Amino acid sequence: MHIHILGICGTFMGGLAALARQSGHTVTGCDAGVYPPMSDQLRALGIDLIEGFGTEQLLLKPDLFVIGNVVSRQKDKDGLPKFPLMEAILDLGLPYTSGPQWLSEYILHTAKAPFHVLAVAGTHGKTTTSSMLAWILEFANKSPGYLIGGVPLNFESSARLPGQAFKPSPNSAHSQTNAQRPLFVIEADEYDTAFFDKRSKFVHYRPRTCVLNNLEFDHADIFENLQAIEKQFHHLVRTVPQTGRVIYNAHEESLARVLKMGLWSEAEGFGAIPTPGQIGHWAFQGPPESFDVLCDGKVLGHLNWSVQGVHNQMNALACIAAAHHVGVPALESIEALKRFQNVRRRMELKGQVKLQGDTSGQVVSVFDDFAHHPTAIKTTLEGLRRQVGQTSRILCVFEPRSNTMKLGSMKALLPESLACADLSFCHTAGLDWNAAEALSSLGAKAFCSGDLNELISHVVQSTQAGDQIVCMSNGGFGGIHQKLIDALKQKATQS
Repeated sequence: MHIHILGICGTFMGGLAALARQSGHTVTGCDAGVYPPMSDQLRALGIDLIEGFGTEQLLLKPDLFVIGNVVSRQKDKDGLPKFPLMEAILDLGLPYTSGPQWLSEYILHTAKAPFHVLAVAGTHGKTTTSSMLAWILEFANKSPGYLIGGVPLNFESSARLPGQAFKPSPNSAHSQTNAQRPLFVIEADEYDTAFFDKRSKFVHYRPRTCVLNNLEFDHADIFENLQAIEKQFHHLVRTVPQTGRVIYNAHEESLARVLKMGLWSEAEGFGAIPTPGQIGHWAFQGPPESFDVLCDGKVLGHLNWSVQGVHNQMNALACIAAAHHVGVPALESIEALKRFQNVRRRMELKGQVKLQGDTSGQVVSVFDDFAHHPTAIKTTLEGLRRQVGQTSRILCVFEPRSNTMKLGSMKALLPESLACADLSFCHTAGLDWNAAEALSSLGAKAFCSGDLNELISHVVQSTQAGDQIVCMSNGGFGGIHQKLIDALKQKATQS
């Protein structure tokens, strides 16, 4: 069929477009400010992109319009619709559906070749964990398909179709039920599906292996409270068949409440310390960079890798357990993770600068990280502190850009989340709450500005040899990473 995608440059919709093209469909799409890298990736696949949401796109006469959740019924200040193409689709009664529903019906669960879906859900770490899991399955020669909301460094793209069917071992508990299903890893987002479907995206995916990584309050723009999100997670649990498996973080009280609402499939917990005698529990023993992997108290192997942080230990356990469900031995998963290269924008080193006149030989390192929730900020900074010890200073440069952060519902948690940073710099543009007041408990360790250039100037003035500068945002952050590197290089020549 010919599908026309509204909002095609988002990571999910762009990945969907790539899968549709690989499946033989004709794909066109539109977005506001058609932008790279997704625009480049899509054009390389032969997908025509149109700027804006004008009604002239009706002349394409696609079989179906696929609507991204960036599209709404919103009107501009002058009273005109912000998405006139959507209004025309509704007025004319043309066929349309959401991205997650199209993905489910035309890719994941076709009558001809339904997939064994491995879904990774959670407030934090979905992209990294999905990338880990896809890489483990690739390393194990299972040729998985995947759709990930980021760019895994072990792969060339953020989405692809499976290369072969999964054949479970004869002694697998459900070998007949799950036989001959191609494997597909998907990052399962709890955000709503579309303006006309307010269910979480993940209820469309119907996984057979379901990872529940963690769960806390987020997306304050669409969820009233934590209980509302727990309800959506339970809707996901309800879709897992009895021959499937839920793999859950055993330390999360919120997930315990979700499972208490009802569980109809197998379940395995994971966490740092197993309860004595507990069956079906995955655990680790040792520091994040080098640790034993255990199941039911038995050591299965040792993982020594370059990925930092306790949160990534938990991500690794979840992946090892999920891969085990589809026949990958834990030892093979451990070998795969030793070669895992992480995901772009997850503590990605953007550059290093040696300050002129410094005789210590130390460089200033600038990192880019996607963290935008206080818990993610905290765990990332804790991981870096563990890695560099007390010998290097950490400078955290961040912008509260997500809808939840913009609303200020998480502002009270920010000082604690920044505890591992020696200095913190907050970009306040677009905020309706007083960031300086929220960070006042940090005293001179925090600086706030709505002007990006002023913020950069303060960071550069504060930088010393050996500092680790971490820029945190779920957006482009005005290209701050290169601007900082350039300004530091200029400082080096002037020293």
